[in-house]
Amino acid sequence: MGEVNIEEFWDSVHHEMIARGFFQNRAKNSFAVNPSFEHWGPWIGKNTRKSDTVLNTEFKKVSSSKSSPEAELSMVSEDRLVDELKKQKVSTVCKLCMACNLDSKGSRDDLVNRLREEMKTRHGYDKIFQKIWGASGGWSVILCPHGVVYSLKFNLRAESPRDFTDLLLSWKHLPNASIYDFARGLATHANLRIPASLPFKPHEGRLAASTHDNITAAQNNKLKVSLPWITQMLKTPDEDGQPLTGSSNHYVLYDKFHEGNTKDPQELLRRINLVPELQAWLNSQVAEQLFSSMRKNNYFLNNMAPSTHIFLMRNIIHHRNNNTNATLLEQQLQRGHKSHCLQDVTLDNFGQAVFGHPQTEKVVQFKLSAVGTSVQQQGLHTNKDDVSCGTHCEDITKCDKVGPCQASWKLQTHPAQEQLVHSTSLEGNM
Repeated sequence: MGEVNIEEFWDSVHHEMIARGFFQNRAKNSFAVNPSFEHWGPWIGKNTRKSDTVLNTEFKKVSSSKSSPEAELSMVSEDRLVDELKKQKVSTVCKLCMACNLDSKGSRDDLVNRLREEMKTRHGYDKIFQKIWGASGGWSVILCPHGVVYSLKFNLRAESPRDFTDLLLSWKHLPNASIYDFARGLATHANLRIPASLPFKPHEGRLAASTHDNITAAQNNKLKVSLPWITQMLKTPDEDGQPLTGSSNHYVLYDKFHEGNTKDPQELLRRINLVPELQAWLNSQVAEQLFSSMRKNNYFLNNMAPSTHIFLMRNIIHHRNNNTNATLLEQQLQRGHKSHCLQDVTLDNFGQAVFGHPQTEKVVQFKLSAVGTSVQQQGLHTNKDDVSCGTHCEDITKCDKVGPCQASWKLQTHPAQEQLVHSTSLEGNM
């Protein structure tokens, strides 16, 4: 327990989707995948994960025994719980006040302040936590600053630093800078899990040592920590350094929206504004923006069976990633590379978009889809059918030529369709 084969898990989900056509309902489907700690996995791309076996240690969330540092972290999460309260509807906060025998009249801020006072007792804290944050799971996602989702985990219980640690430790290469709304919790939990080889170092993932001078300088906005390898790879890479930066340092920083939640002075050393190379371009709210765009799907996703939910969610994220990648590539081409087109863009072994055909073991070429702006992946050797698909296909697929009339169903077939029918008839005659 604690590890899951990602390919086997998603194959079982695909088998359930296919088998639904042969059963009257899901209860009779022998291929149905039900949530369990033993057989429930995230999605991490092949080029991102170490292997097909990834971590999922959610079963440890139910354990009552905690080490002292983790017990301390659970106490400081009161600020996060207040932040979650502020996101709830006023009606939800009113009901929670009544459940805690508090006055339910007043503005949202008044209600939240009453609940904050109630949380000072352990009983009140546990009750509010269970109502707002501990009742069920959710989504844990890891994105790049451009909004491309690299990892997606469907939590069975409330989201915690453990979920993100599972994802990051399943990656081939740990990011040099991770941005999280509970940075201290993520760094502490990950370092407790692997004390022999700390994932986040130096300074426990802070940008500088927790000295009085550094903390004072950070409070006065006079501390700057330059990380030049963000923009240019180190000439002499560190041992076990990240292959694209060369640095072996790994930091955990707060996103700008939550950096004021912590009351510990040394956590000022986790702020993004201390790093000049991260200013002006870094979008630290990209995860919040993803959840905001997905909110319109919550109703129908939450009414689905768990396996259907994750199957459809992965498909939605896949198409969103394709559209995001296509938009980014188009933007790059418009910044002075007009002589190139999307067909000239390839991916190297590290997944970076480059022009031309680099000398790598595996190269993937981008091709703009004929139906929209989504990006498809294909090999470098294209089939003849793709070459022959030109003005003829463009002409017969125009919207004004499709309609409920006899002529629209007698258009010339696509060359690929003719070849498929021909090969099928040959196989039947053999």
